[in-house]
Amino acid sequence: MKIFSSSQINNWDSVSIKKENIPSFQLMERAATACYHWLVKKYFIQKPIMLFCGKGNNGGDGLALARMLLQNNVPVSIYILESGKNGSYDFQMNLQQLHLLTTNIHFIQSEHFFPIIEKDQLVIDALFGTGLNKPLDGITSQLVNHLNNSNTPIISIDIPSGVFCDKSTIGHVAIHATHTLSFQSVKLAFLMSENDKYTGMFHILNIGLNRQFELEEPAVYEAVDEAMIQDIIKPRNKFSHKGNFGHAILIAGSYGMMGAAVLAAKGCLQTGVGKLTCFIPSCGYDIMQSSAPEAMCKVFGETFLSGTIDISAYDVTGIGPGIGLNNETTLLIKDIFHSENKQIVLDADALNILSSDKNLLKKIPSGSVITPHQKEFERIFGTAANDFDRIHIALKKAADLNIYIILKGHYTAIITPMGKVYFNSTGNAGMAKAGMGDVLTGMITGLMAQQYPLPEATILAVYLHGLAGDLASNKKSQQAMQASDLVTCIADAWKSLTSK
Repeated sequence: MKIFSSSQINNWDSVSIKKENIPSFQLMERAATACYHWLVKKYFIQKPIMLFCGKGNNGGDGLALARMLLQNNVPVSIYILESGKNGSYDFQMNLQQLHLLTTNIHFIQSEHFFPIIEKDQLVIDALFGTGLNKPLDGITSQLVNHLNNSNTPIISIDIPSGVFCDKSTIGHVAIHATHTLSFQSVKLAFLMSENDKYTGMFHILNIGLNRQFELEEPAVYEAVDEAMIQDIIKPRNKFSHKGNFGHAILIAGSYGMMGAAVLAAKGCLQTGVGKLTCFIPSCGYDIMQSSAPEAMCKVFGETFLSGTIDISAYDVTGIGPGIGLNNETTLLIKDIFHSENKQIVLDADALNILSSDKNLLKKIPSGSVITPHQKEFERIFGTAANDFDRIHIALKKAADLNIYIILKGHYTAIITPMGKVYFNSTGNAGMAKAGMGDVLTGMITGLMAQQYPLPEATILAVYLHGLAGDLASNKKSQQAMQASDLVTCIADAWKSLTSK
């Protein structure tokens, strides 16, 4: 699913109106109807509703929704933020129709007009939409604070009022919605952790916007869904053999950190790699052989990896889980960077080594993958002012270094050197535990070894990883699930995707 900017969303509306030869008022009816059906389905019409509108098209959506609620005997009080100017044409059309149904319409001219909001009521926010381009101030910000302080559930139409669609809202006043009912496609703002307190749970409602525009309009950002994953997955030929699915190596582990190596190995194996060889220190030999008997082992060093490792005979290399920080591993990584220009997956301590020696960044083999979480990213590339800024930095660094950056988080972002960002849609807060990233490293390595091209290998690995996490959460709970539980659910995740 493409993620469009505010201006692209506006163009999408315009194209839909022109191509279908319908009035803009009719598009507003579709939006209000979708919201009404959602409210009915979720039993929100059981409470008295207080609906707050601006005088633009978002307010028009709100007035159309109020009319539908009243026509179905749902008690609604309407409050219009008075700006001293006429509303948009569609807003005025809806207001005229609403006057025929109710006199319970109030105009807010100052804070003295703010209504008392009872806890058993529901607030609907239709003050401002995705076209907002400046911070809320004056009476508007006072009203938003009044609504936020009501401790009443708030449902925002399209986007919480005060939230910018394409840039950071940090430091500004905005609605704290319980639910956000948005139209047709995900908004970039919804995928940023800094906006979680504003958007609450968001829901995308289909209002039938022009399909051709969606297909043809270019977009930097996309949200990964199951349809995209189904297109990526390659069916297996019945005459295939293990040599057809690649030979991966994992350079992982150290004394006291062999669990990370085992988790990475199991993640790699569960993705279907043909063969896996683990390069580990001798202290972890028995652990790996008994924990992952399908993996072959080669020993380098005693408590830490050391020496020279030849990766030329293997399809792809994953390096970093549990290797520790010492001179031997740093020299090992430098040697690998110099010896072969093969794609490498770097995670964990390999990233920490990069952050301590920035000169290594430019020596990462072209087309490689790094998988930092937010703190690791900032140690490598510097502090970002906000989530939007971090994505912009990642886009620039991916292009400059010709690498893929997997920026881990609730909506993990796959950033490509070609200037695209893919946001993952699977996973849950139960995955915020040690070992989850090690499994992902193994999974990415395993899929790359099977000749899944980039970025498809990373998109599939991240989605599959999150889906396995969701299945593990359903079985064990978010609190109790562990990385090893996720590993055991990778098979079920594959089955759910390949049995359709």
